[in-house]
Parts: sequence; structure tokens; C-alpha cells
Amino acid sequence: MNSTDRNEDDPSRTPQTRFRVWLDRRTGLDSLLRTALDEPVPGGARFAYIFGSGLLFIFLSQVITGVFLALYYVPSADHAHTTVAYISKVVTAGSFLRSLHSYGASAMVIVLLLHLSQTYIYGAYKGRRELLWISGCALFGLVMAMAFTGYLLPWDQRAYFATAVGTNAIGEVPFIGGMLTRLVRGGTEMGTLTISRFFVAHVFLIPACIFALVASHIFLFRSAGAAGPITENPYKPTAKSEPFYPRQVLMDLSLTGLLLVGLGVLAFFIAAPLGPAADPANAQYVPRPDWYYLPIFQWLKYWHGAASAIGVLVIPTILALAVIALPFLDRSIERRPWKRPGAMGAFAFIMFGLVGLGLRSEYQDHHDPAVAQQLGRQKAEEDEYMRKPFEPDLSAASLAAANVNLADPLAAKGKTIFEAQSCNACHGDGGIGTAAAPALVAISAKFPSDQLTNLLQHPTAKMTAGAMPAVDLPTGDMKALIAYLESLK
Repeated sequence: MNSTDRNEDDPSRTPQTRFRVWLDRRTGLDSLLRTALDEPVPGGARFAYIFGSGLLFIFLSQVITGVFLALYYVPSADHAHTTVAYISKVVTAGSFLRSLHSYGASAMVIVLLLHLSQTYIYGAYKGRRELLWISGCALFGLVMAMAFTGYLLPWDQRAYFATAVGTNAIGEVPFIGGMLTRLVRGGTEMGTLTISRFFVAHVFLIPACIFALVASHIFLFRSAGAAGPITENPYKPTAKSEPFYPRQVLMDLSLTGLLLVGLGVLAFFIAAPLGPAADPANAQYVPRPDWYYLPIFQWLKYWHGAASAIGVLVIPTILALAVIALPFLDRSIERRPWKRPGAMGAFAFIMFGLVGLGLRSEYQDHHDPAVAQQLGRQKAEEDEYMRKPFEPDLSAASLAAANVNLADPLAAKGKTIFEAQSCNACHGDGGIGTAAAPALVAISAKFPSDQLTNLLQHPTAKMTAGAMPAVDLPTGDMKALIAYLESLK
């Protein structure tokens, strides 16, 4: 028996210590923690290094809240909006979790932009960090894809029409644009297949790729090491190092705590908006994407006809390739921003261009009376819908499916009588109501059985004016019909 095995059963140790020794013996936990926490940080801990840990926290928060939301979500055009409304209006803490997930998406984009900007400005992509920079760029693309696929899932007016614009932009790609649009949508029009594909991509495919890339990114970072202060040689840093723990850990936790409190307060006091269900026939709706896609939305306005291929494909592709290839294009060891005027000028040009495009879009919306009025009307409709209580899905398909096998034989007989008397011709299948007659769902809550029987046998003047005939049935059949109407809940 070696010393470690004896330490597991050493009676002089506390139960907690013996358990830790036992666990370390089987998992190597102490060695793993030492490797993670003793990482040398050239130049010491700095707040400039906190964005990576903040991104990891937000991603884990998105995964956890997304799992809870997925427990209730149904990815179909018939039920997607209803289930999101149910989450927001009925489920305990559902609105908070959904808001936390929604605002977390924006926070992830912001922190990722800060992380990439800090890496660029500090020249931390230099040295043997080419693969590290490329993996970071790939993660940025995946995060934007996560935001795009998740935006459609509520299936309200805003989500539907903004995604329609985005998928239409894919169609501008020469030669294969139409095929790509059909591939993304699952057909020529947006519907259940579109939601299903976006849901699978948002919940399974893209997160799996992000997990793999995050692991690769951390591995590459540990292999290359932290770049250190901007005065350091990217290949051979000479500044005195400091262990990652405890100062850098505390700095990272400060951002994590700030994000936790900020997102929690925002989600608690300002619920994420949800508008009326998507109506593809609404020709008046003015689509607008979320803020992080607004510059791209404005950019696409300037390209029409044959020139659209240049704006949609050529320029973005050249720009993306230049950003990805940056470590290969800039091989100097100089990292100080004031000594790199060309790199800083390009960075400022791109950032000011993106901000300018977003502000230009907002300016045009507020200074076009027709657009501003319509956007205001859409916002009012969203607010009004959020104030309304939850209304369950009363579609014919859902109620018909619910009433196929009635547990009560008497109610099952009443359903047959309901259809034989052609009651469904006016009141709809399952009593959901039509333009000709009101819904009968939950009518038992308004009228007791004896009063409902009397009402069917002796319709009111208003019912008679609406072409409602008196129902004359034998006593047994009338009881069966009443039992069926009472089952419509």
C-alpha cells in the first residue's frame, strides 16, 4: 500500500480531507487545479484580461437558461408563439429566464467585441498565436449565428419579418443564393420547417461547435501563453510573471459579478418583448433586426440589382478574410498602438463605419414620418400584447386532437351528436368558434348544465337573430350533448 492509499484512511485527517485525498487519487483534481490556477501571467494580473472569462460565464448562462426554456418550447409554426407566450406569462419565473436569455445574447456580443478589440489593440494576436486568433474569429461567427437563429424562435411579428429580411439577403449570393435560401428556410416560404431547422441549429449544432472551439481556444491560449503588456516581445516576454490565482481570478470574478447583477436587474425590471404571433400576410409591418445586426441591415440598403453581389458577398468576404489573416499580414513584433498607425486607423475606420451605419438607420427611421408612425404602432402592439393575459392555443387542429378520444363515453356520444346536428358548421370543430358563431370553449364556466339545456331548447332573441335554431333532442341525447359541451375546456 503506497502513501496515498494510507492517507485515504488516515484517522488523524478530517472526513473532508480524506474525501479530497480519495477524489484526487482517482481524478487527479489537485494536479488539474494547479495547472489551471498557477498559469503564469506576464506582467501580472490586469483588468484588460477579464473579457475571456466573462464570455465563458455568459455562454454557460445562455446554456442553462436555454435548457429551461427548451422544456416548454415547441418548434412549430402552430405552437412556437403560444409556448413562448406561456413561458412569459404563466410559467413561474419564465419571463425572468427568457429575459435573462434574451439580454444575455446582447451581452455576449458586446463582451465578445470588447475581447476582440482588446486583443487587436494590444497586438495580442502576434507571436505564435495565429491559430488562437483564427479560433477567436470563428467563435465570433458562431456567436452571431446563434443570435440569428435564436431571433426567429419566438415566431412573433418582429422575429418573422426580421428573419425574412435576413434569409432574403442570403438569396443575393450569385448563382447559389436561391438554393441557400431554400436550404435555410426548408422551402421557398418560412414555416414549421424553418423553425425546426433554426431550433436544431440554435440548440444542438452551433452550441456543440462553440463548446469544441472554446476548448480548442483555451488549449491554444495555454499553449501560447498570455501575451502580457503591450511593451512585451510577443515571442519572448521578459516581464515578471504572476500566477493566475488569486489576483486575476478575483478580477475575472468582478466582471462575472457585474454581469450577473446587471443582467439580473435588467431581466427582472424590463421583460424581453414579445409581440403578436407572426402574420405573413401583414404587408404593413416594417421589419427591424436587433441592434447587433442593424449596421448590416443598413449596409444592404445601398446595394441593388447586379451591384448587390458586391455589397453582400465580395466586400464582406474580403473584409472577413483580411481580419482572419491578420496575424499573417502583420508580422512585426511592435504591439504599442501609437506605433501602429495603419492598424489603428483600419480599426477605427471599421468601428466608426459600423456605429455610423447603425445610427444612420435609426436616424432614417425617426425622420421618415410614415416609418416612424408604423414603428410606433408596432411597439404599441407589442406592449398591448404583453399586458394581455395568456390565451391558450384554440386552433381547430389542437382541439380536434384533444377531443378524438374522450374519456367520458357520454361526452363521446355528445361529440357525435354535435357533428350530426351540424353545430360545427357555425361553431367550428371542437367549438372553437367562427365568424358565424361564437366559441363554445369553457361555456360550462358561464352556464350550469340545466341553464345550458334551457338555452339550447329556448334560444334568446340575439341567438335567434344569429340563425341559431332551437335544439330539440331526446332527453338522453341532450344530456350527451351537454356533457360534450362541458368537456370543451
